[in-house]
Amino acid sequence: MTITLPLWLLVLIVAFAAIAALDRVLAPSVRWFFRRRMERVVAQVNTRLERKIEPFKLARRQDMIVRLAYDPRVMEAVTEHAAETGVPLSVAFEEAHGYAREIVPGFSATLYFGFATRAAKGFSRFLYRVRVGKVDKELAHVDPKATVIFVMNHRSNVDYVLVTWLVADRAAISYAVGEWARVWPLSAVIRAMGAYYIRRGSRNALYRRVLARYVQMATAEGMTQAIFPEGGLSLDGRVGPAKMGLLSYIIDGFDPAGRDVVFVPVGLAYDRVLEDWVLIAAGQAGTRRFRMQPVKVALHGAWLLWKRMRGRFKGFGTAAAGFGAPVSLRAFLAEGGSVEALGGRLMAAIAQVVPVLPVPLVAHALGAGAASREALQERVEALITRLAQAGAVLKLPPQGIDGVMAEGLGPLMARGLVSEQWQPVPGQEAVLAFYAASVPPG
Repeated sequence: MTITLPLWLLVLIVAFAAIAALDRVLAPSVRWFFRRRMERVVAQVNTRLERKIEPFKLARRQDMIVRLAYDPRVMEAVTEHAAETGVPLSVAFEEAHGYAREIVPGFSATLYFGFATRAAKGFSRFLYRVRVGKVDKELAHVDPKATVIFVMNHRSNVDYVLVTWLVADRAAISYAVGEWARVWPLSAVIRAMGAYYIRRGSRNALYRRVLARYVQMATAEGMTQAIFPEGGLSLDGRVGPAKMGLLSYIIDGFDPAGRDVVFVPVGLAYDRVLEDWVLIAAGQAGTRRFRMQPVKVALHGAWLLWKRMRGRFKGFGTAAAGFGAPVSLRAFLAEGGSVEALGGRLMAAIAQVVPVLPVPLVAHALGAGAASREALQERVEALITRLAQAGAVLKLPPQGIDGVMAEGLGPLMARGLVSEQWQPVPGQEAVLAFYAASVPPG
C-alpha cells in the first residue's frame, strides 16, 4: 500500500521531528555543557571574591520563576486579587506568573565576570578619570553570612557601570533596574548580569506583592544587592529623600533570628553628568519622563570613540565613589528604628560620603561670579579648607590648587558655562547650580 503526501506536509513533518529531536536530545546536552562551564567559572571566581556567589543567584531561572509564583505569600496575594477584582483564580495566577517571569533575572557568571566587569572598567576609564575611596575598613568585620546591600545616590546611568567595576573583587551585585533597561538587546544582557526589573510607580497591588516577595527571598538567601533609595536620577544635583519601596520590603521580610542585613552607603559624583541637560530640563518641567533615544546615544558614542582614536577626546573629567560605615539592620531595629528612620539615616550617610570633585567645587565657589581669577581661586581654597575641616570626602588632583583650578574651571569655560571674565554665561546658571548643589553647604 502506497501513501502519497504533499511536499509541504512532508517538510512540515520533518521540521517537527527535528524540533522534537533538538528539544529531547540536543538541548539538554547543550544546557548541561553551559551549566558545567558556569560551575567551573563560579568555582574559580569564588576563590578571589570576599563574598561568594550565592546558590540562590545560580539557580535556574525557570526554577526560580516557579518557586516565586508558587510561594505561599504570592498564592495568598493571588487569592486576594481574584476576590477583589472578580477574575477567575486561574487568570489571577497567570498574571502573577507573568510578573514572576518579568522580575526574575537569569544570572550568567561567565558574562558577568568574563565580560561585564572588564567592559565596565574599560568604559569607565574611557569616559572618566576614576578616583575611588576605599571600602570602609569596618566592612571587613561584617559577618560573612550577612546579606550586604550597597545603597547609593543616583547621579547618572553610568552609576551601574562604575559600581559594578569598583566592587568586582568583592561580590557579584544584583541591581534593581527601571523599565529603561527593558530595551532589546540591552534587556538580555542586563538580565544575564543578575539585575531584576521593577516597574517604578506601579500601583498594581498584585505586582507589588510579587516584587516584594522576590526581594525578600533574595535578601534572605544572602544575595548581594545594590539599590538607589531615591528611586530615580537626581534632577537638581542633591541627594534626595529615600523612597520606602524596596527598603520596606526588606524590613517586612527580615527575621532578626536569621541572616543579618548590612547596608553599605556609597556616594557617587561626576565632574560631568552625561545626562545633565536632560535632568535639568526635567527638573524645570516637574516631570520624570525621559525619552530613550538609543540611535542617538550610539552615534554620539561612536563620535567620542573616533575623537579618542584621534587623540582629541580626553574624557569628561573625574568620576569618584566614597564608601561609608556599614549599618546593621538587626542592630538598627533592636534600637527601635522604623522604616522611615532607616531611610533618613541611610540617605544622610550617603550624603556624607559623596565625593567633592573639581568641577562642582569651582561651580560652588563661583556663585554669581568673581572679580578675577585670583579672587575665584581664593574662594576655592577657602572652600577646600572648610570642607576638609568638616570631614568631607575630597577627591581632588594631587597637584594642589593649580590642579583643582585647571580640572574645575577649564571644563566649565570649554563648555561655555563661564565667561573669560569669570562670570556665569547668561542662560547657563541652571547647569552651574546643578553641579554646585552636590557640594555640602557651608
